[in-house]
Amino acid sequence: MADPADQDRLPAAPLADRMRPKSLDRVVGQQKLTGADGVLRGFVAARELPSMVLWGPPGSGKTTLARLLAAAIGAEMVSFSAVLSGVKEARAVMAEARRRRQAERRRTVLFVDEIHRFNRAQQDAFLPYVETGDIILLGATTENPSFELNRALLSRLKVYVLDPLADEEVELLLKRALEDKENGLGSIEIEVDGEVLPLIARLSAGDARQALNHLEMACQIAASEQQPRIDRETVEQVAQRTLAIYDKGREEHYNLISALHKAIRNSDLDASLYWLVRMLEGGADPRFIARRLLRVASEDVGMADPRALQQAAAAAHAVEHIGMPECELALAQAAAYLALAPKSNALYTAYGRVKAEVARRPGLPVPLQIRNAPTRLMKEQGYGAGYRYAHDEPGHVADMDCLPPELVGEVFYRPTEEGWEARIRERLKELRERRRRR
Repeated sequence: MADPADQDRLPAAPLADRMRPKSLDRVVGQQKLTGADGVLRGFVAARELPSMVLWGPPGSGKTTLARLLAAAIGAEMVSFSAVLSGVKEARAVMAEARRRRQAERRRTVLFVDEIHRFNRAQQDAFLPYVETGDIILLGATTENPSFELNRALLSRLKVYVLDPLADEEVELLLKRALEDKENGLGSIEIEVDGEVLPLIARLSAGDARQALNHLEMACQIAASEQQPRIDRETVEQVAQRTLAIYDKGREEHYNLISALHKAIRNSDLDASLYWLVRMLEGGADPRFIARRLLRVASEDVGMADPRALQQAAAAAHAVEHIGMPECELALAQAAAYLALAPKSNALYTAYGRVKAEVARRPGLPVPLQIRNAPTRLMKEQGYGAGYRYAHDEPGHVADMDCLPPELVGEVFYRPTEEGWEARIRERLKELRERRRRR
């Protein structure tokens, strides 16, 4: 049995910080960058480091790699905060880096965590010092640098992408923490159920920091018990409700809505529901999702099932009138209907063809026979001449061209054989035949 005082002997620094690897060989994951043939390992071997941005999700190792790279080339590492510092402070830091380079012959790695939070003026302040080599700028970001960094700075930086850790990689880190007596939790005798580490790894969604935090908190709870033991209930108590990974307004927001749209387009019902729930559980605005479902109904289902738009509109109505969480099932119903509906983009492509034609020849006049003639002068000018009222014609179809003369015979809408469009196809064929006979 563990001594309850063990809990009090835990070091003050968080477990995730204490367990940071001291060399590239101990880094878990990111083998394409840190493996034997990895580009970062090549920089370490050459003791040369270009300015770069490490782009990856939380807990993927960006800060750890930055520290290891700076140490490996013998550089001074200076951390800089966009939140706490402005352009004046940035220039002071970089002036000191220039002095260090000239006087001490020592390079400076300027580490900027969450570099996407820097405004344009702050980013511009880095440029001359990056160009002269006074600093090696090493940024870390969870956001797409293409959107968040200005072009001038981005063109001077290498961008390396980090992936979320796989569950088995997170489990390895957790096992190390449990076994490490110096920096980890190895000095605390606690029984850990077999399902605990896989559960923590799964809940962390590839975030090593979150996983180690959950493990540390679970150990702190268990250490106060008579028979210290971490089970599923302890982990769930610590994790409570893990929100789906979702960052409203940033790249992941658009990745997820794209996944939902394309899953529906591909008639994958389960994937459609999954991405929908991921967004809703992560806090997405249900009105945004409703608007996208309305678009899907017209763009990807279209006339193959005209009722799809009604379903999407009904869901949008529910969102406005009952809100979350009650409207979530209305959205799920609409998404399911759209996923199962026959698909056709014939209307979407027809609109594109017409739009292109209008752009090419925007001023084609309305044929006289279908112009309205409310005045005598307009009638004298031929407005309405030759107009035939369809309801007075056999079959309610008149042999009368309604397109501009330059476009007569043009076919913009070309229905498929899917769903209702098969019937529409036959209907169009019948209408054309009637006009031909007239």
